[in-house]
Amino acid sequence: MKSVYLLLTVLFLQVGTVFSQDAKAQGILDKLSTKMKTMKSFYIEFNASIKNTENGTNENETGKGWVKGNKFYASYGDNTIISNGLKTWTIIKEERSVYESDATDDEDGLNPKKLMTIWETGFKNKFDHEDKLNGEAVYVINLFPKVPAKAEYHTIILYISKTENELKKAILKAKDGTVMTYSMTKFTANPEIDDKKFVFDKTKFPGYPVIKD
Repeated sequence: MKSVYLLLTVLFLQVGTVFSQDAKAQGILDKLSTKMKTMKSFYIEFNASIKNTENGTNENETGKGWVKGNKFYASYGDNTIISNGLKTWTIIKEERSVYESDATDDEDGLNPKKLMTIWETGFKNKFDHEDKLNGEAVYVINLFPKVPAKAEYHTIILYISKTENELKKAILKAKDGTVMTYSMTKFTANPEIDDKKFVFDKTKFPGYPVIKD
């Protein structure tokens, strides 16, 4: 019986240590989530890179994103993603095609709203260290999937401004060796965004077939 009590004590001490390590990360992320939830809308600009040494991928693009509630509009290089909260349209210029899907099926895709709240579901977090990013003091927090077998990424690294309480950079490491880096260059809270921004207008893309998933 004493051995059982000893084992339980050790387990509780270990669990307590884990939670104390993550408590700082959770506090920072909770504070950031609270800030994001107070916004009716936001606008971001970012630089993005996608690299994979195994298949030779090395791409760099700039992007912009408008988010209002559960609606969003994103431009990334020559591609555009529009969602009215019910349907999502992905316009691929190179293919001259539009892919339509239910917004509820967008869990695997990355959009500006998901990027700015990616830590909220499906991940464990761990505070790593404090650092400087472009001369600005930041917290560095690692995310790990709660269910690794079902996750696309094995690690996500977040850089969060200590003074502005904003996500400044996110590095997403996929299981196939792809590393995606998003660096925020501009963030505007509560801009006025007309709902027409989130309406897909087929007439603006003549000759583009709409392919429904």
